[in-house]
Amino acid sequence: MDAAAIARTRRSAERMAARPAARGRIRWDRLSRLALLVMLGVILLLYISPTKHWFEQSGTREAQREELARLNAENAQLKGKVRRLSNPGSLEQEARRLGMVRQGERSYVIENPPRR
Repeated sequence: MDAAAIARTRRSAERMAARPAARGRIRWDRLSRLALLVMLGVILLLYISPTKHWFEQSGTREAQREELARLNAENAQLKGKVRRLSNPGSLEQEARRLGMVRQGERSYVIENPPRR
């Protein structure tokens, strides 16, 4: 190669380096990566609400189980009380405990009983 050809090659390389990159060229590899990241972000956003609901429901489930156990115990206690009060003797005893008297009886109230 002669000196003129080398100089022309150098000048054309300098012009190519000085010229901005071609604007019409699309970098498909970068665009596809960006699209995949956007899709991953959208999918993650769609999973946020159901996940939050799931955690809230698991917390309320435990509270409802505890309340159910408490209500079952209270129900058993009330059923026992109904059975005891179905007996006429215990019904009268409960009424007297509440301060009731039979018709025709006198009630006496002793205030401030003496202490021993």
